[in-house]
Order: sequence, then structure tokens, then C-alpha cells
Amino acid sequence: MIIAVIGGGAAGFFAAIHASGPGIQVVLFEKSPKLLSKVKISGGGRCNVTHRPMEISKLIKNYPRGEKFLKKAFVHFSIHDTFSWFESRKVPLKIEDDGRVFPQSNTSQTIVTCLEKEAKMLGVQIKLSNGIKSILTKDQGYILITDKEEVSVSKIIVASGGHPNLGAYEYLNQLNHNIIKPIPSLFTFNTPQEPIRELMGVSMSDSVVKLEGTKLSYRGPILLTHWGISGPAVLKLSAFGADWLYEKQYKARAIIQWNADLSEQDYAEQLSNYAQNHPNRKVRSNPLFEIPARLWDHFCSQSEINEAQLFGQLPKRLHNKLVQCLFCYPVAMQGKTTFKEEFVTAGGISLDEIDPETMESKLYSGIYFAGEVLNLDGITGGFNFQAAWTTGYLAGRSARLSPIAIG
Repeated sequence: MIIAVIGGGAAGFFAAIHASGPGIQVVLFEKSPKLLSKVKISGGGRCNVTHRPMEISKLIKNYPRGEKFLKKAFVHFSIHDTFSWFESRKVPLKIEDDGRVFPQSNTSQTIVTCLEKEAKMLGVQIKLSNGIKSILTKDQGYILITDKEEVSVSKIIVASGGHPNLGAYEYLNQLNHNIIKPIPSLFTFNTPQEPIRELMGVSMSDSVVKLEGTKLSYRGPILLTHWGISGPAVLKLSAFGADWLYEKQYKARAIIQWNADLSEQDYAEQLSNYAQNHPNRKVRSNPLFEIPARLWDHFCSQSEINEAQLFGQLPKRLHNKLVQCLFCYPVAMQGKTTFKEEFVTAGGISLDEIDPETMESKLYSGIYFAGEVLNLDGITGGFNFQAAWTTGYLAGRSARLSPIAIG
């Protein structure tokens, strides 16, 4: 039996490895000349393999699209299974303070080498620079029309990744699968008209960013850059707000609460108390609320507080303006920027047409899907790789164990 795997990324390799078995030839097709490209560059070259182990009910909350689908899939291959799989192959993993998991070697090459070694040991045949043009059905199995050849196979696992344009899904359209229009997820907010861009490099460790006009918000670190606002809170908000922001053509207002634990009243009261206790101190020279000095000075400037202004003589109007800067600072978003190498696509094959227990197509027996080609995506922190391992495992195992497809 021949099983074809389309895509040489994380999901494709994991599927190929788990599809392998006695009497089975697994052939992996990759349209580019390179394998595991995203694995190599992810996490700044360290590869954020997965996230700290957690209950499935909590894990699925990190997926803006695919939550219910993955709830069923994670039962079969969880974060614990990911740890066991890699560590049993002498790739020890470590959990960092923020929950992200990396190889102890601190290099993604360790993960790449592990996957390639396992695939080679199992006899997976790899064909590079060999993209798929179309898939044809036959009496038993399928025929793949590639850039270089026609190949008759028993089953197919599609793990071709996410793509920003519908054209990349053309060969899947031929199978009449419903493809949700791909749109970007995980991006930073461009704010070209905002003076806050001059504070590039300033960060806050625990803030809340909201999208005005929605119920969407996210808590976490934020970073000011030369193009706008970034950091985990913004990236994760962009994932949950991907559809809404796309509809708005990435023109919206974000509201920042700089210290997530403080309410508007907290800011007002603590400012008043400080002024009472230190009336002769200059406002601009004494940052409060763990606000970096440059950012505090910016807030004071925005609040029309001059260099000589003392806390004890701060007019109520300027006091209120400073509180507003701290509690609900508005920034106008006009465009987006893909976050480094962490490009993720929302959209792809409709999950309604896939069995979450096996990853098999409900339209075609013997065709399976894994990874970002599906309409599922996670926030930053190792969640997209975990989805790749889980769906790749299920697709590979199911293809290996199920009867030969009847086209």
C-alpha cells in the first residue's frame, strides 16, 4: 500500500511517521526544495514545540478557530503525548516561565533532526520540488498529478500548510471541499499616525488591549515598535479578531489599559494619595504604576502636564487626562505587519467536512487532512505546533489502520 503525504512541514512529517508500517510505502511530496522550514525558524530559531501541559478544556481556549473540533482530537494525542514522543527519542524538552516549551538544546535543529531521522528510519520516501497539480479518483485509491510525474496511491494525507491566497488550494477545490477564505492571523497593529511609535522598545509586562466596538480583548505583555504596537497581547488579540479586523480592512481603534490589575478608580485614587503624600514632587520626574519613564513622560505630555508641574498643584482637568491615558489609551490602527516568522493563516478546509477523530474527509474515503491546511489556528505559545502534532498523528495513524479507499 502506498500512502502519499502532501507537505513537508511539522504536520506532514508527523503524519508520514505515523502512517508508516509493515507493507506500507509512505511518499512525502514537498513543493519547495526545503523541508521543515517553519520548524527551523520558529521561536527565533529555537522551535516552540508546544505549551505547558494543561487540561484539554483549557487548551482548546487558545484556538480562535477549531476549538470544538480539537477538543475531540486532543483526546487521542495531547500535550503530554508530545512530551513523551520527543523525550522518548532523546529530545528533552523544557518549560519556560511563560509556559512555552522548547528543546533543552535551545535550537530548532534538534527537532528537525529528530523528525528527519525518524522518517528515514521508517523508510519514508521524500520528493522535493514536487508540488501537486491535481488529485484524480480511481477504482481503488487515487492518482496524484505532480509537477514531475503521475503517481498511483492508496491514500492521501494533505498537510500542505496555510496559504494567504485561495489559488494554493486549487487542487483541493477539484475535490469539492469547502474552503474558508484564508486571511492572516497573528499580526501586529500598525499605527502610523500615533506619536507613541517614537517610544519603540518600551514594553509593559501585563496590560489589556481591547478592540473598540467589540467585546474582544486580551491581557498580557505589549511592546511598542517603530511601526506600532506588538507583543503577545496584541498578537493573540489579532488572532481572535482576525475576521473582524479583515472586514474593517485593518482600520480600527485599540484601547490600552497599561496595568491590567488597576481600574480607572484605582488610578485616580492612587494618584490623589501620592499627591497628598508628596505634594512638592514634579509629576513628570516621578513615574508611577510601574510605567517606564519614557512612557510616563509621554502620558504627561499628552495630558498637557509641563516640566515644572507639582503633584500637589495638579489641576483636576490634567489629573483626569492622565488617568485616561493610563486606563484607556486609544491608538488608531491603520494596517498590520506579519510578526516575524510566525505567520499563521486563518481559513482553509472547512472542519465540518473532516472527522475530528481520524482527520479523514467526510467526502472521500482515504483522504486525510492535518495542520494549517485546515480551518484551525492557535495563538502564539506553541499551540499551532501542538495542533500540527495532534492532527498529523491522527491522520497518519488512521491512514495506516483503515481499509484501502474505494474511489
